[in-house]
Amino acid sequence: MYILINIFYTLAAFKWGDWRNWKLYYPTILFFVLGDFLYNFLLYKKSMWVFHDLILPNHTTITILAMVVSYSATVLIYLGRFPEGWKKRSLWYLLWVGIYLCAEYFNSRFGFISYHNGWNFWWSAIFTGIIFFILPVHHKRPLFAWLLSIIIIVLLLSIFDVKISEMK
Repeated sequence: MYILINIFYTLAAFKWGDWRNWKLYYPTILFFVLGDFLYNFLLYKKSMWVFHDLILPNHTTITILAMVVSYSATVLIYLGRFPEGWKKRSLWYLLWVGIYLCAEYFNSRFGFISYHNGWNFWWSAIFTGIIFFILPVHHKRPLFAWLLSIIIIVLLLSIFDVKISEMK
């Protein structure tokens, strides 16, 4: 399943991604990837979600594939075609949140993702909304995005009662 999703993102990126200006988006791609690395590292012993697949062997392989392919494609398209005006931006934001949530919904229904430690689809919906809000913020004001991210991480660690002793 995840191989198909990443093929879709690759094709979409080649068709709609802003490849001419990829260097402008590179820091935000790294920001997106680093956020996922932090989740996987900090919550190694207390995962909120775990990916499963019929072909790929484990969560780590699936996650690395997503980081390299899906996140890069997402940023190249999402920011590369980010519209002017609040109405168009809001619709673009909702479209991308919808794309990610539809994929997650189907992955959840077919057993390709499992939730743990109090996390569920609705937390993913909130988190996905945050991600697509913070990506353009990072693109324009990276330090402010990092500050927001640290606040959100601390808040989530508190909500889900993740103790430092539970981290790897």
